[in-house]
Amino acid sequence: MEAEFKITRTSREIYARLLDNYTLEQLNKIPDGWNNNLMWHIGHIMVSQQILVYKGAGLSTTLSDELVAMYMRGTKPERDVTQAEVDEMKALLFSTIQKTEEDYRNGIFTTYNARKSELGFGLDTIEDAIAFNNYHEGIHLGMILRLKKLV
Repeated sequence: MEAEFKITRTSREIYARLLDNYTLEQLNKIPDGWNNNLMWHIGHIMVSQQILVYKGAGLSTTLSDELVAMYMRGTKPERDVTQAEVDEMKALLFSTIQKTEEDYRNGIFTTYNARKSELGFGLDTIEDAIAFNNYHEGIHLGMILRLKKLV
């Protein structure tokens, strides 16, 4: 699993650089023809990881209910985020993955509620969920690369 966690950490470093290199206005901008922004994608990947891993294992996420409600699948930005929220998000990008790694090593994921993803990927184990999360983050990174050219 070390390789999977390494991929996730690298992905999160890319997202953190984006937060550092774009203005608050750029992070909040929703270009014509889009229904979300850079900030939404970053929040979404973090919330999705928590839902895939923790909720899938029957555990509570480490995120606030408000954050989950803002960025879960099927949502879109309802308001601009503040710089304080961007700073919090940047910290959470890393703390959530660090906690997941610790929890995995400590064996807290004793069960996993097997299911298929929306696209048909079998998520039968916690390891499947962690691997699928990397795939999901890659999809959103591709969207971000396109979106950042428009802001």
